[in-house]
Amino acid sequence: HVQLVESGGGPVQAGGSLRLSCAASGDTANTASRCMGWYRQAPGKPREGVARIATRSGTTLYADSVKGRFTIGQYIANNTMYLIMNSLKPEDTAVYYCAATSKSEPSLLPSQFQAWGRGTQVTVS
Repeated sequence: HVQLVESGGGPVQAGGSLRLSCAASGDTANTASRCMGWYRQAPGKPREGVARIATRSGTTLYADSVKGRFTIGQYIANNTMYLIMNSLKPEDTAVYYCAATSKSEPSLLPSQFQAWGRGTQVTVS
């Protein structure tokens, strides 16, 4: 069982940048977090995948809407994942969630992930 806590959200002007972090604890050295990802959910919209990273290989997958603007990464030594968001747009406004899965190379479908953080609000105006 893995616990996830997000941080780093807040208000930002369009064109600006934010860095989100996700601290993982619990069963991080085992199968519960072979891959970690970022998701977001805007009011009235379904949760959508933003990016994910395989913790062992470091391979990444991005949603088309954020390619070239967002960068996902990890600090394996302290079980932390981050999301650097540049050139932010108002349509990036959402609650951003950290997620973990026992799958090695999942798609960005939310159903592929089992553990979820509580989310952090990002508001772009």
